[in-house]
Amino acid sequence: MATLRSGTKLGPAGSSDDSSTNGTSATQNGGGSDPKEKENARTRKVVFGSLILDLLGFTVVLPLFPALLEYYHQNDSSGLYASLLASVTSFQHLIGVPARFHSVLFGGLLGSLFSLLQFLFSPLTGALSDVYGRKPIFLITLVGVAASYGLWAAASNFALFVLARIIGGAAKGNVSLAYSIMTDVSDERTRARGMALIGVAFSIGFTIGPTVGAAFSKWGSSGWFAASALYALALALANIAFFAAFFRETLPLNKRRRSIGASLSEAWELINPRALFSFSSVKGLSKEERSKLVQLGRVYFLYLFLYSGLEFTLTFVTHHKHSYDSLAQGRMFSFLGLVMAVTQGGFMRSLRSGSEKTMANRGLMMMVPAFILIGASETNIGLYFGLTLYAIGSSLMVPCLTAMASIHGAASHKGTLLGIWRSLGALARAFGPIVTSIGFWWLGAEVCYIIGGLSMLAPLIMLQAY
Repeated sequence: MATLRSGTKLGPAGSSDDSSTNGTSATQNGGGSDPKEKENARTRKVVFGSLILDLLGFTVVLPLFPALLEYYHQNDSSGLYASLLASVTSFQHLIGVPARFHSVLFGGLLGSLFSLLQFLFSPLTGALSDVYGRKPIFLITLVGVAASYGLWAAASNFALFVLARIIGGAAKGNVSLAYSIMTDVSDERTRARGMALIGVAFSIGFTIGPTVGAAFSKWGSSGWFAASALYALALALANIAFFAAFFRETLPLNKRRRSIGASLSEAWELINPRALFSFSSVKGLSKEERSKLVQLGRVYFLYLFLYSGLEFTLTFVTHHKHSYDSLAQGRMFSFLGLVMAVTQGGFMRSLRSGSEKTMANRGLMMMVPAFILIGASETNIGLYFGLTLYAIGSSLMVPCLTAMASIHGAASHKGTLLGIWRSLGALARAFGPIVTSIGFWWLGAEVCYIIGGLSMLAPLIMLQAY
């Protein structure tokens, strides 16, 4: 769960150079007593509040996916579901796969489509914000998110629901813009605090959002859970009003890019896989340092590719194997969110510099039995034991690997490096759900999760070469 989880390259005003300038006076004048730092701290709180509202709405749909797709299987007036099912059935007969788990396959397709659109559009929103400012572009993304929830509320057929997910994925650049804003208003001393706030917002969203969304699905709701969608829409509209009223622009006119062409050219580097995996935009690295960064990037991509696929299909495992309804799914997500929050607040807070690789190794070693237990367990006890390992391990992985990556490169290229890093994660999430869903559809939950768990040994072995 982690994270959505894409990024945008930071322009001159969003790079470490400019963020350091933004916070230098605070450092020299006693930190919090400086008016500029007080304003920066206020901005961080506004972004934090906006992300909580956003993530409380975003996570509403997570426990509902299995029931949603089963509803559209039975009640789709658009004919899209039936058309896709006919194509899948023909292929299924060709390769001899049993007629089962079609909803998992379609769910994986939607999950990957959402993440792919986020991967493609997040750099674009970042590039536009470098020219036109953070606030107007951020508000446009929030309007897009609200529109996607409005469409979902009206989605009596599968085609409308798919359209809602397409708009939602394209509009999800607000998360990457939040990273850019945090960089705008942070220096070396306060950057970690800003990034930690984003992590806390995700923990709160994933702890509370799914349970509340599932509760809304139980009353006054249509088969496509219109009540849950309207709740998410209300949060999105509140977010628009909150951000418009309280956010003050962090990218002044004299620091913006004058040409959209140059900004878009840099955005292209964040959707070009060859440039991403080679970290070609990060200048000034020695051959040895670049080699280590490339190796670490491959570990990160492979881990998130495996993790995101297994994470996305988790609700289908509990739906099919344990007969979980939406409320039970919501309680499961709340449990995961609480364990992740405790882990990040405890282990990660006491993490010593230089111990990140050791902690990442431990996290990966937990993921192997975690997924095997989740897939193979027939009882809630075994399932929740696996979920506990899963939550602890995943809480360690992304922060540790990101911290390891952030030590590379000059201060002037930190923004660029972290933008590439987030884009690598988004690319992994664009392919993980559909590949794992195909495995689930073909092999069943047990075999799919055992293979997925054992596959976590690959990034573990690769990490040792770093």
